[in-house]
Amino acid sequence: MSDAVGSSDKTPSFEMTWGSSASSGYCSEEDSDSEFEQYFTARTSFFPKIRKPNLNVKQDEQIECGKQELTTADIQQKVKEYNAQINSNLFMNMNKDGSYTGFIKVQFKLVRPVSVPHPKKGGHDAGGRKASGVKRRTSFYLPKDASKHLHISSRTSAREVIEALLKKFTVVDNPGKFALFERSERHDQVYVRKLSDDERPLRLRLSAGPNEKVLSFLLKENETGEVNWHAFSMPELKNFLRILQREEEEHVKQIVQRYALARTKMQEALAGSTPG
Repeated sequence: MSDAVGSSDKTPSFEMTWGSSASSGYCSEEDSDSEFEQYFTARTSFFPKIRKPNLNVKQDEQIECGKQELTTADIQQKVKEYNAQINSNLFMNMNKDGSYTGFIKVQFKLVRPVSVPHPKKGGHDAGGRKASGVKRRTSFYLPKDASKHLHISSRTSAREVIEALLKKFTVVDNPGKFALFERSERHDQVYVRKLSDDERPLRLRLSAGPNEKVLSFLLKENETGEVNWHAFSMPELKNFLRILQREEEEHVKQIVQRYALARTKMQEALAGSTPG
């Protein structure tokens, strides 16, 4: 798979705070058990905030284009029609075995930062110590609305597209943390559907045509409703434990203060009341 268009050249930014915003991050370099790990995680709370539903987005809306099986003649005709509609060199091409190749554009809609290998500095870490066999990471937020073109086959699955995208950006996170979505606009409504791992994005692209409003692809976090803790690395899990401990201590402190205040008011009321 080869890429055609690079991502945005905006410089990614990140924070190292304990704020409640979902876009803030926490650096494990402080008080970390792993001196070779530098990780920024966007999750700063284990108590999810209630979000207002977006009425213009319907999740899991089934889009029928690309579901039906096409004959070789149908595919050849669709490829010819597709190529006639584009104004670039991102053509689709038929193969002798009946498969075809072409380009898809994937937009990154990630809320959390991604992890990449830490840059090597002559075999020594920042403190001048000789690096051991422990793999180092650093993480950052991808630029907003970054995108990537991939040259794939009609046999390439959604799972393989995700793995290829992560490889292009040298992202070392577990591919299971991400999912590929298709987005379409119809009748002033936006429909978003999560692709299964074995779906073929290029087939969907061919059936929908080259118009990005009719169909586009998004890479997002794989929100399954339950957290798969086994998909996280040890430094990430340690960060989450620190966050959980801090939140627990804060909640305990608030409860103790609330009961202490209630107790004080009761005692004051008792002291000021007259018997009888």
